[in-house]
Amino acid sequence: MRKLSGKKKKLTYTQIIALFFAAAIVLGTILLSLPIASKSRECTPLLDCMFTATSATCVTGLIVYDTFTHWSLFGQSVIIALIQIGGLGIMTVITMFSVFLKRKISQYERKLLMQSAGTIRTNGVIKLLKRIVTGTFIFEGIGAAVLATRFCPEFGLIKGIYYSVFHAVSAFCNAGFDLMGCYGEFSSLTPFYNDAVVSITITLLIIIGGIGFLVWEDMLEHKFKLKNYSLHSKIVLVTTAVLLLGGWIILFITERNDSMAGFTLGERLLASLFQSSSARTAGFNTVPLNKLSGAGLMTMIFLMFIGGSPASTAGGVKTTTVAVLIIELIAVAKGEKHATVFKRRLEEDTVKKSGAIITVYVLAIIFAVIAICAVEHLPLNDVTFEVVSAAATVGLTTGITSTLSPVSHIILMLLMYGGRLGGLTLMIAFAQKEEIPNLVRPTEKIQIG
Repeated sequence: MRKLSGKKKKLTYTQIIALFFAAAIVLGTILLSLPIASKSRECTPLLDCMFTATSATCVTGLIVYDTFTHWSLFGQSVIIALIQIGGLGIMTVITMFSVFLKRKISQYERKLLMQSAGTIRTNGVIKLLKRIVTGTFIFEGIGAAVLATRFCPEFGLIKGIYYSVFHAVSAFCNAGFDLMGCYGEFSSLTPFYNDAVVSITITLLIIIGGIGFLVWEDMLEHKFKLKNYSLHSKIVLVTTAVLLLGGWIILFITERNDSMAGFTLGERLLASLFQSSSARTAGFNTVPLNKLSGAGLMTMIFLMFIGGSPASTAGGVKTTTVAVLIIELIAVAKGEKHATVFKRRLEEDTVKKSGAIITVYVLAIIFAVIAICAVEHLPLNDVTFEVVSAAATVGLTTGITSTLSPVSHIILMLLMYGGRLGGLTLMIAFAQKEEIPNLVRPTEKIQIG
């Protein structure tokens, strides 16, 4: 009897996470396609349901229908559930229920959690999980309580509480879904452009959700002793501060005669801060984005492309990725052999992966822009803005999402899915694993630059 030579291939941790996200999207699509999910009690077209479910699970915020005017309470509940699952991470949610049911977590599941949470160690991963879940509900709860002071007087007690919870979850998970269609379809938070309580609360939730769970752990352990923080946390906090402040200043200057025309000085300061933070993958807007100046549009695209930080609810190429490449660029310009920052040397593998991630995103964005421009008759600026928004899971739009054809919607769905998993993660998930021979090829120099 002849032995079977081949071994049964097992799915990698990355592939399992990718499949779980796909399964959540499919389930969300089915639920949203039910007649009870729409206010008209009619079935919503399947592709539109899938687009909405993908956007919610991938915490993006791009929509083909206004969330308030089209979806019923059931549909809105499905959307906010998908946002919470997508923001926390599917493996985190599954394991949370396992812990609640007091089921023992296997080593295999711990490795899945490690991959999902973005940490590099399995030891203490359950403790980190509990902190993530607890911290998430605490921040969302506080945010909802503060928002209720504005929304309850505006919408009534029950509706105000519901609105507060919905927007707190959406903001913390950097999703950008809103229920402000009661003021007009696709209005987002423009009715509250001059409300400091709403704007600052949403801004803080976006920032806290976007800095990443690993930074939370450092802050919880070391409090305000910044010198004791990990290199990862230092880079995240510095880069986040630079981008937030830089975007705030640029938008304040460039938008005074465009999207913020007629605003007072205080309103411009508030709106500029809000848009600078929201562009970091949150998807809310308090100013009409179709009125952005050219400089403001490019600033928003740049901020969207970078996004938030690793192991967070945010998307984009991530703050650390860009920071690593800038640090490497400075080292090359100085003729230094190694890239160093905060008296620490960066691993060469980290620099290579950063370059690969940027390349994947840039190529995906270029091909998507070309494809959509070939299908639609729309300005290049609007298409580029939409594509970057989808790839970085932001959700901001100049207003073209609902007008796009099914082909363009499918392209955007693929970008949102890939953006939530991460460009490099997606490559690893679906790349064919083969044994690499122990062979070193000869080197040969080429000219670059």
